[in-house]
Amino acid sequence: MQITELGTEAAEWDAFVRASGEGSPFHLTAWKRAVERTFGMRAHYLMAREGGRLEGVLPLFEVRELFGRRALISVPYAVYGGICATSESARAALVDAASALGRTRGAAYVELRQRRDLELGLAVKQRYVNFSRSISKDEEENALAIPRKQRRMTRQGAKNGLRVSIDGAHLDQVYDIYAHSVHNLGSPVFPRRLFHALADAFEEDCQVLAVYHDERIVAGVLSFYYEDQVLPYYGGALREAFAYAVNDFMYWELMCHAAKAGIRVFDFGRSREGTGSYDFKRHWGFEPVPLPYQYALLKGNEMPDVSPSNPKMQLATDLWKRLPLNVANRLGPMIARYLP
Repeated sequence: MQITELGTEAAEWDAFVRASGEGSPFHLTAWKRAVERTFGMRAHYLMAREGGRLEGVLPLFEVRELFGRRALISVPYAVYGGICATSESARAALVDAASALGRTRGAAYVELRQRRDLELGLAVKQRYVNFSRSISKDEEENALAIPRKQRRMTRQGAKNGLRVSIDGAHLDQVYDIYAHSVHNLGSPVFPRRLFHALADAFEEDCQVLAVYHDERIVAGVLSFYYEDQVLPYYGGALREAFAYAVNDFMYWELMCHAAKAGIRVFDFGRSREGTGSYDFKRHWGFEPVPLPYQYALLKGNEMPDVSPSNPKMQLATDLWKRLPLNVANRLGPMIARYLP
């Protein structure tokens, strides 16, 4: 098995990812371009070939985490990543190559954000779960799949005068609302330029939905479209709009729009058990599926943990919530790069 790094084969890479059945928008070279442009990180996109035929790919970035350790992550700022391959030999070869690269680059570990266990003897951490399910072209069928109480909430928004607009021109306003939301959660916000880099890289496969109350945007979500899937990824709402059931309205409108466009899978992303987002998605009738992130530990046996549930992070989270929003928005992008 020959392992090389991606050169000029971006079209071949993307075609392989889409055909593999294991890919996601985060495996595409569009994500690579956006992360490189925003954070200036060094990428290593490994390709495994047998007899000249491409059998596997593994996107990696060199990252320095908040506590100073170096790592190779597949892929940073994404919920999915890891290996896409058509053979077990390619998977094994890519893990070996990534481990060797990590040792050369001084990394403490290699992190693969897989959606299934590769069964290659790697350390596994199941901190997150995924919420994803099929949707129908029929709106009523999709509505009936939502439990009755939550289904009623999806209708409250319209009664409260909410309406949606899907337009890339809303990008900056939706970013501002997203920054407001993550500040309330105690998390540093990503730089604004990441949203612009993603919109430029993914083009029509990145859409911005904004929710209006009267003539003001009160919520919004940036979503990725990949094959037959939609992934609402960066979303937020103003607290004052919670009384209008704004989040239920927003995601219901996104689901309806996606279904009409031929999308057949609604991927609600990842959450940690015990969080508000976990409960929200369960209330929508989505079932959690564990995400087995896998690690090649190169220096010691300590698994990385920069999650908000880490006691070391809890005090910082609480303090961050108390910062004035304008201060948090200035400092956040400088810190967020170390929270990949």
